[in-house]
Amino acid sequence: MKMFFIVYSRAADWDVIETFKKAGVSEYTKMEEVHGVGTDTEPKLGTHIWPGANNALFMAVSDEKVSLITNLIREVKIKHPRSGIKGFILPMEECV
Repeated sequence: MKMFFIVYSRAADWDVIETFKKAGVSEYTKMEEVHGVGTDTEPKLGTHIWPGANNALFMAVSDEKVSLITNLIREVKIKHPRSGIKGFILPMEECV
């Protein structure tokens, strides 16, 4: 199994969630109002100087679904090139 950690602009939230749902991927944990600094977009720190925020999803997926999730992230990147969407794949040893 793998754990995906996906970070993206709140502005793209609906499209991100809908893209996964349409592909049959509906299990996730969502965190809202995530702040940070990346390489592709302006900082989103929730301040008057650096306004905005991100959302983040955690998704535990089987090894067979890794390429599907990766392709869905790429699809959203094409639709929302300024959303700063990033997908990080982490090893997952066990789900208790």
